[in-house]
Amino acid sequence: MSKMFADQDRATKGAHSHVFLGKAHAKSERRTWAVIWLCGAMMALEIGGGLIFGSIALVADGLHMSTHAGALLLAALAYTYSRRHAENSLFTFGSGKFGDLAGFSSAIILAMIALLIGYESVTRIFAPVAIHFAEAIPIACLGLAVNIASVWLLSGGGHGHSHGHSHGHGGEDHADEPLRIDTPTGEMTLQVFENGMPPRFRLCAQQGELPPAEQVSLETDRPGRPGQLFTFATNQDFLESVEIIPEPHEFMAHVRILGADYPVKFAEHDHGHGSAHRDNNMRAAVIHVVADAAVSVLVIAGLLLARSFGWLWMDPLAGIVGACVIASWSYGLIRDTGAILLDVNPDKHISSSIRQVIEAGGDRLTDLHLWRLGPGHLGAIVAVATASGRGADYYRSRLAQFKSVSHLTIEVAN
Repeated sequence: MSKMFADQDRATKGAHSHVFLGKAHAKSERRTWAVIWLCGAMMALEIGGGLIFGSIALVADGLHMSTHAGALLLAALAYTYSRRHAENSLFTFGSGKFGDLAGFSSAIILAMIALLIGYESVTRIFAPVAIHFAEAIPIACLGLAVNIASVWLLSGGGHGHSHGHSHGHGGEDHADEPLRIDTPTGEMTLQVFENGMPPRFRLCAQQGELPPAEQVSLETDRPGRPGQLFTFATNQDFLESVEIIPEPHEFMAHVRILGADYPVKFAEHDHGHGSAHRDNNMRAAVIHVVADAAVSVLVIAGLLLARSFGWLWMDPLAGIVGACVIASWSYGLIRDTGAILLDVNPDKHISSSIRQVIEAGGDRLTDLHLWRLGPGHLGAIVAVATASGRGADYYRSRLAQFKSVSHLTIEVAN
């Protein structure tokens, strides 16, 4: 049995560039440093003002802001260090995981903060302390304003980031780009649609009326595989195929509408969602400021109710609720970043599609490793057993459709 190996990065043919940083790395780095300067200025103002005017509450909030700035500093240093060492050969698969390591560390800090807030809040329920409302409420409002500004800066002035949870491929609205079909009765669009359901064809009328479902059919033409016939049924204001489309979604579709044939080419797209593309370093930074903002809102609400109705227990209760929210976000971040650091499969849909593409021509996929190298970059090792005498270049061309697979190693056994 003979074996052939081929190892090549997506970036360049014949050379190995191991720069696996996210597309927005430079912008994210600048935004994080900007927020650190904002938090640092706020911290100095609060501590200095507290010492000058004798406000222990102001000093305490300034010290709290210092822990906030310290957590963000971890994210900023991860961006800077990974950029500076992006081409360092000591890192076998690049420095793209520094952000995930920083995100994991930030999640641990968040968990500790949640425990401290929870402990202090429970203690105050059983041993209430006097609250200086005249100082506490303005400080909480000022802290909320700083956190809102921080979120705005980190998100680039309005582009939000996911924080506490994630969505997998199966839970997202997903549909390929509609392909246009010009018919004598008007313009139609055909697409592959899947939204928490098996993929099916959808035919929509952009101009004119939809043809009767019995007058529409579709046959797929896949290399090395027999064609498959699809029939359609009316579903609301579109026609939908009765049969499910098997993977991969790369084929020539011959659409028959009212007796006329229309060829449409579909190409498999790289559906790398969720953990494969998320910047966990930025996610951790956003969670820190969003968590602080959420706690500020709860604290303000608790303080206002306590002052208005004398419910002193509302302040520690708000702290307990805030601690639970932070703990939940921390758990999600630990789970996702820990999975990346342990090289858990980041996208089961891509690995399943790779198997489908390899085995579509009668070959056998004997081994597959898929892991994340950095935001938007995946590494893959593919082992194929074939009796056709095909080489590694053949399989490389077949897998070129998966754009997020930036480093690909292929082993072929004949």
